[in-house]
Amino acid sequence: MLTCPICHTALNLQGKTYTCQNRHSYDVAKDGYVNLHIVQHKNSHTAGDTPESVQARRRFLASGFYQPLRDKISSIINELSPNTVLDIGCGEGYYTSSLAQNDRQVIGLDIAKAAIIAAAKAHKTSPNGNISWVVGTGAVLPVADGSVDICTSFFSPLPKAQMLKVLRTDGLLLVATPAANHLYTMRERLFDTVNLHNPAKFVAELSPEFTLMDEWQIDAPMVLDRQNLSDLIDMTPYTYKAKLERKTALKACERFETAASFCVYLFKKSSQSS
Repeated sequence: MLTCPICHTALNLQGKTYTCQNRHSYDVAKDGYVNLHIVQHKNSHTAGDTPESVQARRRFLASGFYQPLRDKISSIINELSPNTVLDIGCGEGYYTSSLAQNDRQVIGLDIAKAAIIAAAKAHKTSPNGNISWVVGTGAVLPVADGSVDICTSFFSPLPKAQMLKVLRTDGLLLVATPAANHLYTMRERLFDTVNLHNPAKFVAELSPEFTLMDEWQIDAPMVLDRQNLSDLIDMTPYTYKAKLERKTALKACERFETAASFCVYLFKKSSQSS
């Protein structure tokens, strides 16, 4: 399924090295990932999440607060029963690992090298050894055209043209995004004005090439201790947008109640995409 990011021909794994017919080669790192993010596709030296935000997200997700969303994603994928899945913007692999049941072939791709290293380390010895961890960009997916049954994107960009290329004719797209009131009480403490999220915008942005098939909302009330709250702030874009004094004051709370709320959308590649 993987392709060379330089010449876009198929990559074959021989031992610990991926090679293409034009002899471009990419070694699998000792932690179990391959870097297909070439310099021609880079806009900055360190793209994507910082190592600090990756570690904050790992700690927070390991506490189980987003488990209802993970369970729902896993249930949907198992019901659809695809053979191949591409998880775009996979981060440290929390959701990706739940996609890899029943021996299906999964690619977890993220532009942040720190996130992919964390994912590969965490899942190296897991029974789901059928995940290929890839440092790469959604802007130029290093994946063969028409090779993917389902693309997934959870709180990540939606490179529509690239997804249309790699998906099969009847391919599907599963998206998770914040619902209108996601973390509302937390955002009230961080910002003067709180704007509701607009998850439906993705439906409009993906039309007409993708047709909405189904949708769900998952709500998860949370009671956070000081460490959980700090990690939640630091794993979101709010940590960069909020004023330092507000962020510091909120992080000092020993106990904080809020609620996560997610929208999950299932799309099908439409005939108009051909």
